Amino acid sequence: MGQSPNLTLSDAPHGLSAAALARRLAVTPETGLSQAEAARRLKSHGANRLRRQKPRSAVAILLHQFRSVIVWLLAAAAMVSLMLGDHAEAAAIAIVLLLNSAIGFFTELRAARSMEALFQIAEVRTRVRRDGLIRMVDARDLVPGDVVLLEGGDVVTADLRLTEASHLEADESVLTGEAAPVTKSPKPVAEQTILAERTPMVFKGTAITQGAGEAIVAATGMATELGRISKLVETAEAQSSPLEVRLERLGRVLIWLTVILAAGTALAGVLRGHALADMVQTGVALAVAAIPEGLPVVATLSLARGMWRMARRNALIRRLSAVETLGATTLILTDKTGTLTENRMTVVRVLLEDGEFPPDADDAAVRLALKTGALCTTGELEHGGEGGTGDPMELALLRTADAAGLALLEERLAYHAFEPARRMMATVHTEPDGAFFAVKGAPEAIINACGQVLGPDGPRNLSEAEKSDWNRRNARVAGEGLRTLGLAMKIESDAEAEPYDGLTLIGLICFADPLRANVPPAIAACRQAGVRVVMITGDHAATASRIASDAGIGQDGSTVIEGHELDGLDPSGTAEDGRARLRAAEVFARIAPETKLTLVDFHQQDGQVVAMTGDGVNDAPALKKADIGIAMGLRGTQVAREAADMVLKDDDFATIVEAIRLGRVIFGNIRKFIVYLMSCNLAEVLVVAIAVGAGLPAPLLPLQILYLNLVTDVFPAFALGLGQGDGREMRRRPRDPSEPIVGRSDWLWIAGLGAAQTIATLAAFMLAPYMLGLSVDQAVTVAFLTLALAQLWNVFNVRAPGTRLIANDVTRNPFIWGALALCLLLIGAALWLPELSSVLRLSAPGMGGLALAAAASLLPLLFGQARLAIAARRRD
Repeated sequence: MGQSPNLTLSDAPHGLSAAALARRLAVTPETGLSQAEAARRLKSHGANRLRRQKPRSAVAILLHQFRSVIVWLLAAAAMVSLMLGDHAEAAAIAIVLLLNSAIGFFTELRAARSMEALFQIAEVRTRVRRDGLIRMVDARDLVPGDVVLLEGGDVVTADLRLTEASHLEADESVLTGEAAPVTKSPKPVAEQTILAERTPMVFKGTAITQGAGEAIVAATGMATELGRISKLVETAEAQSSPLEVRLERLGRVLIWLTVILAAGTALAGVLRGHALADMVQTGVALAVAAIPEGLPVVATLSLARGMWRMARRNALIRRLSAVETLGATTLILTDKTGTLTENRMTVVRVLLEDGEFPPDADDAAVRLALKTGALCTTGELEHGGEGGTGDPMELALLRTADAAGLALLEERLAYHAFEPARRMMATVHTEPDGAFFAVKGAPEAIINACGQVLGPDGPRNLSEAEKSDWNRRNARVAGEGLRTLGLAMKIESDAEAEPYDGLTLIGLICFADPLRANVPPAIAACRQAGVRVVMITGDHAATASRIASDAGIGQDGSTVIEGHELDGLDPSGTAEDGRARLRAAEVFARIAPETKLTLVDFHQQDGQVVAMTGDGVNDAPALKKADIGIAMGLRGTQVAREAADMVLKDDDFATIVEAIRLGRVIFGNIRKFIVYLMSCNLAEVLVVAIAVGAGLPAPLLPLQILYLNLVTDVFPAFALGLGQGDGREMRRRPRDPSEPIVGRSDWLWIAGLGAAQTIATLAAFMLAPYMLGLSVDQAVTVAFLTLALAQLWNVFNVRAPGTRLIANDVTRNPFIWGALALCLLLIGAALWLPELSSVLRLSAPGMGGLALAAAASLLPLLFGQARLAIAARRRD
């Protein structure tokens, strides 16, 4: 086969017939390209992807560390020290600044690379025909000439020229701005036709809203229409999550407060007669003390690691803001099929006019039902019949027909895609007497469309009373938790005849889809966590009610509302009694996808934080509207996945519950390390400010404070950000989404812990010369050691309220013990390494000074534990 030409948009594939384009690209649509030829074309044309924004380089991430106000304030402190002639201190501040930036650099670099790896997990796959077989391939591997199979819900991954189309419509608003779907047809149009009217084309980045079809890839990558547009927009701004914005705002407020405090203290000291140089140095010390250097770094690490942990638990977070919203979720609107159930369909029963039969019954009507169902599919089994591509119900029909030994040799003449309005689909096949129409769909729709029924003696008229009886039979089996499909057929001389007129009812096929074993405990966990679960399904009300009961949704019997009761529902205009009924409903059955948007809106107006699952293209608006949109990774359409905040790689409801738990853990960790950092920094500020205000020598020097911040702030805070939680996250009510990161009670706790550390440090500083006869320099060392150790022990004061003294979320965190060991080594190095102690101006305090520092450092720990114990006793 010769090399295919690189077809560009100027070649106007919309002006060529499908056959002409196939010849031009040297492909036979019935078999597609061979794998070898596809590989050769991929090498020639390159991967099918747009030039995306380059990953942030290591240099860009490094430079980002020096753009914050915190860094510039520290740099200013180094400059002031240099101007005062203290070169050693200026150099040390610069070194600490570089070390802190290095920690931030490596943390942010790892976070950025983790995010890139997460997006690699979410690559799109496309259904193609190669070597005569239907295969799922990575969209990046599409090449010109590939034959692509399309159906409603697909995101188009290349510019495609249609060869077949059945009720095919596409949403091209991403390219044209027109919201209304465009009806597509394989018929060529004039070469000069504008983009919005090129009906034989579907373009990369657009979405198939309904119907089905086949198409030939006409252009890939940057040669597509979307590629041409994307050349104009090569960059994009990174989005900060609300949490990051709030942390940044908190940091800026603290910095301005620090500047005001430092300037005020220095001015007060000068007015009291202290030397200006000494007061400037004191101001520098205060500024350095109050700056939360580790805050943005630890927040980035906590969020990035949390997203990665969720990905390992099969929950792919697509937006950072979703992490914090998960912990505040109060209501989950969930699908049934594949989420609560295994989506492992099995044909268990066939309902005919004269009775019910197992699928392996030796009966002509049963075999006709199985054959009709298997013909009316778009799925395809793999060799051996275990795997395949397509809808699980269709694969179950194909497997059952294969097990029954039915050879589906009839040539397909036409395909009428599933129409949501009709709730039916049809295929047309060759038949000795003409064309055989195989029709399947929702039982009610099939029954109502039929004028005859197939009985033991052949077709006969179907009366309205008998239709009602069939609907009662359907309701009965649905009440057993079985899903049903209606089957009908007809034979016509004209294959182009209207497919849904003059149908003969064959019967109903019953499917079993077992409830996932982990769903009932997951529902129970939600109830305990204050998260309500509501099922929304397109299934029969009886089926939905039975599955809900088995899953544990609705403890005293579920309130079920059917879709027809919601017609014309206005969430803001419903009377209170109607709102109360909607609020109490735990099962919504026979719900059209577009109604989900209304239900999301209603519950949000009712004050709920709504997480909603969806898989279809029509679910996308509701997924976007929900506070947390959750798309299915296995059976979900690409449109739904792109609209969602989170994608379940295993389609399992229990994964949602685990993601909510992890979201609560992450938010709790962030709050813990903020309380820890702020209380430690507050103590440093108060120690210096109170001492200077009282006319005492400064207990801590700027360089010593910087060293404390680097040692006792960053590493324990990192460890707190990596905590696993206390195991009680799902026993608490959801967090109010408007609740600040640091609330009033947290500020009081920060003040109490900071005050305790301040009192202990100042007490040790004053007792050292009076009780032990130590010099001022040795007393400063005692104050340094007291505060350093107190800040280390302070990590145990941020354990979750109500947890045990010894076994709790902090003590069970192995990173905490590693951080404490490292910090103790670094504190010891500061005291006993001559070079380092000289730079930090630390003098050996002797055994008495060490004992005083160790004893005093325990006082804040005892205060914190006593306060936690009293609070726990009050709660009990």
